[in-house]
Amino acid sequence: MKIVIAGGSGFLGRIVASHFDTPKNKIVILTRGRTVSGNLNFVHWDGQYLGDWTSSLEGADVLINLAGRSVNCRYNNRNRSEILHSRLDSTRVLGAAMGKISRPPALWIQSSSATFYKHSETGVMDEYTGETGDTFSEQVCQQWEQAFGQLVLPFTRKIILRMGIVLGEGSALSRLINLANCGLGGPQGSGRQFMSWIHYRDVLRIIDWILAHPTVQGVLNVTAPHPVRNSVFMRELRSVLKIPAGIPLPKSLLELGAWLIGTETELILKSRKVCPQRLLDKGFVFEFPDLKSALGDLCQPEVRRS
Repeated sequence: MKIVIAGGSGFLGRIVASHFDTPKNKIVILTRGRTVSGNLNFVHWDGQYLGDWTSSLEGADVLINLAGRSVNCRYNNRNRSEILHSRLDSTRVLGAAMGKISRPPALWIQSSSATFYKHSETGVMDEYTGETGDTFSEQVCQQWEQAFGQLVLPFTRKIILRMGIVLGEGSALSRLINLANCGLGGPQGSGRQFMSWIHYRDVLRIIDWILAHPTVQGVLNVTAPHPVRNSVFMRELRSVLKIPAGIPLPKSLLELGAWLIGTETELILKSRKVCPQRLLDKGFVFEFPDLKSALGDLCQPEVRRS
């Protein structure tokens, strides 16, 4: 296959590129750099304007758009604008590029976030009945998906992935492991907020599953089927790491820490109780449906080093 990945230099982009990096595939990564590494061809783009990169989409089988400024920052006016417009601009310019070529990709997989749904410590949010709200992050997701939905692409199947916290080396999991190793692995805030997570290998398996099921389209929640409260997540993490206890981090301390390192507490305090109902309804089977098995797989190197 020929696969084009926009925003392929981030954590998830690198994993996806590596997954498809075989001699039979041609991988094009749209990035701000320009180089070639094996089967990976890095093509320069700015995520805003049409350019020479447009021809990279010609004859591609799949376009995977992961582009967007990191949300791991303070939500001041400048960063809010960059977070929003990096997502809208990249989506719209990719859509415009599709209209300039004769053989557009047959499939466009568009990244979104489980942050689309409102804060909930009780009700489950699925693709059918999930509710959203009017916070900054929720509005970004709404406008992001709306920009994608407005694109008229008669020859391209369109899928939106509302992704939870992807667990893997170099992800948010690494920072939580560091906290636990420093003795700060207790509940964060009230600890009652739900964390919707997914093992990175299940993300890759979902993409493979989408490729194998050409009738699937629309929105998919990409989370494991069993979200857990933050207190449970941290307890399971400590158990796998063989750390008997962890100091809780109250909201006030988290707010101070977030200010010091230039991020927002929403990333850890918002409760995301999201269910991948459409995947379950269509028969997708998770390799890591429960947190214990996922952490046991991902944290074994950490245990061996301890």
